[in-house]
Amino acid sequence: MGTEEEEERTKKRRRGGDDNSTTPTTQHNYAQDQSSPPLPTTTTTTPTTSYTPPPPPTTTTSTPTTSYTPPPPPPPTLTPTTPASLTETSALSHNNEEFDTYFSDQRIFIPDSKTKLFSFRKLWAFTGPGFLMSIAYLDPGNIESDLQSGTLASYNLLWILMWATILGLVMQRLSARLGTVTGLHLAEVCYRCYPTVPRVLLWIMVEIAIIGSDMQEVIGTSIAIYMLSNQVIPIWGGVLITIVDTFTFLGLDRYGLRKLEAFFALLIAIMAVTFGYEYGVAKPDQLAVLKGLFVPGCSGCNQKALFQAVGIIGAVIMPHNLYLHSALVKSREVDRKNKDEVREANKYFFIEACVALLCSFIINVFVVSVFAEGLYHVTNQEVRDRCEAANNTHGDIFPENDEYVDADLYKGGVFLGCTFGSACMYIWAVGILAAGQSSTMTGTYVGQFAMEGFLNLRWKRWQRILLTRTIAILPTFFIAFYKDINDITGMNDLLNAIMSLQLPFALIPTLTFTSSERIMGSFKNGLFTKILSSLLSVLVIAINLWFVINFLHDKLNGQWWAYLLVVAVAIFYFTLIFYLTVILINALGFTRVCSIPLPGLTRMDEFSSSLQHSFEGSYPSI
Repeated sequence: MGTEEEEERTKKRRRGGDDNSTTPTTQHNYAQDQSSPPLPTTTTTTPTTSYTPPPPPTTTTSTPTTSYTPPPPPPPTLTPTTPASLTETSALSHNNEEFDTYFSDQRIFIPDSKTKLFSFRKLWAFTGPGFLMSIAYLDPGNIESDLQSGTLASYNLLWILMWATILGLVMQRLSARLGTVTGLHLAEVCYRCYPTVPRVLLWIMVEIAIIGSDMQEVIGTSIAIYMLSNQVIPIWGGVLITIVDTFTFLGLDRYGLRKLEAFFALLIAIMAVTFGYEYGVAKPDQLAVLKGLFVPGCSGCNQKALFQAVGIIGAVIMPHNLYLHSALVKSREVDRKNKDEVREANKYFFIEACVALLCSFIINVFVVSVFAEGLYHVTNQEVRDRCEAANNTHGDIFPENDEYVDADLYKGGVFLGCTFGSACMYIWAVGILAAGQSSTMTGTYVGQFAMEGFLNLRWKRWQRILLTRTIAILPTFFIAFYKDINDITGMNDLLNAIMSLQLPFALIPTLTFTSSERIMGSFKNGLFTKILSSLLSVLVIAINLWFVINFLHDKLNGQWWAYLLVVAVAIFYFTLIFYLTVILINALGFTRVCSIPLPGLTRMDEFSSSLQHSFEGSYPSI
């Protein structure tokens, strides 16, 4: 009986006429034939909840959907009109291929700490970028500016050196905050906020500053090699050697970020020991040092000394250094979507920058004080006589006259050797060599960051070195080969003037972006910082322009074509500054400038919508 009923149900199921079939056999048989479509039916209802047959087919067959979940649609691909998410690796090459910047695969992990106020472990983890940044305050150009300050004005300009360093710290703090908050360095933000023409012009100006600094470093290194070899290797030979040694030292980055930072720290330590040794041997008047630091004024200073005072500011605050610092802070693992972590990173980066610039300031004070004690109001004949008494073969660099010594890196080293013993000359040369090598390597990094950021273009590091070093070496080599060492050292004044002209193109963008709420969120500059930074920027730019105008007035000698060229360059120069200033005023909150028909005033609005930090939500219009 049971068998007949079962056969009857099977027949009805095949005819599609049994609407009440609930046996598990049906479900099992369907599962076995899941790959083929079910037979046509006239009804589609079943009393069970475990299985629902598909609807009757029309022109196409259907498959059961209970055991199949369609895959999610693929993510949309980026096109040139779709803004990419701005992350640590957001810079794209021309074929839209992502690449990493500055050791993004070797980020330094920040350890947790029980104490929220301060942790030495965390400070140690954040230590590194500030010291690499401080090397720009110790390059050969700065060292020469220091010794000239002591020679021309004794201890009277130490207070200007101190306040110039503090001003540099203020601007470096803004630069580091920009990189920490946004995850992008200054050149990358310029790429996203400025139109093509101003951006490319900015890049050219930064490259001019980098090449000028690189030329000073080549000069310093070649002079150091010349002294260390006791004139065996000529200056032009030292220039060529700088090509090889830079490639050699840059190979250290293969061994990891921490080891590279340790090597830079070693070079700074060498400078501290060598210049500190000279300070100990020269024994400057300590009371005069303190008075020079904390009592403003320059009693007895002539116009040349005042001119040197202006040169100190131009030498200390390097325009490309702001681009460098904003990139170096990206080497630490910081969650930029976490407001507390960003605030903590800003705090430790600032502390580290203070310590690093304090170390560089002390080294600069060593140099100024040594030559304030030894070369202030000393004539060439006096130093020449000392060299002859000490049988120093370098003494012929000083002419036989009663004029005051016009000091430079080479004359300073010879003076130390003739006055305090030959060892002091070689120790001085070692310090200059360390300054030149460290500055050369950091200059190569900032050149790479500028090219990647401004042009969205990545070159291999050796290609970048080859470009900048070739441009820096060619004029230096020809002058060294066809002229004498006095012409080489005299180039520093021209290079300082050139780099002073580039300073607005680092200060204005830094102040613009760090004052924008759309870019920085709640980490934007406060009212006091805006006023202070703006006033300091105006002061520094005005001082440097005065420095350049006086330099050109002495060099042009009334040639009409030279004045015409200067006027043409000045029109272009101030037009670019005006454009950047209008963007700055808009970022400071004076939105009426938006009525000026200038391109780029709204680009920060478009850029801010895809910034990496998301703890602020949407920002009001600025």
